[in-house]
Amino acid sequence: MDRRQVRTMIRAEAVIIALLGTLLGLAVGLLFGWAVVTRLLRLPAFALPVAQLAGLVAAAAVASLAAAVLPGRWAARIDVLRAISSE
Repeated sequence: MDRRQVRTMIRAEAVIIALLGTLLGLAVGLLFGWAVVTRLLRLPAFALPVAQLAGLVAAAAVASLAAAVLPGRWAARIDVLRAISSE
């Protein structure tokens, strides 16, 4: 892999992991929110703020991409064979 491919791979992995975590967190949060609203508080309706949730997912993707920039640059500068051979 060349340097550009390493940077791209690290950024893509960061976005995938962040999105998986975000979606899992949303699923658990929505389940608990639904349970509290409908079962504990006995309210008649459960409102789902779709626009806010979509914004949260987009913000998580952008934040993970920004957080992966420096590690991607550092990893692209490392000689892979030298890194594997040194312990």
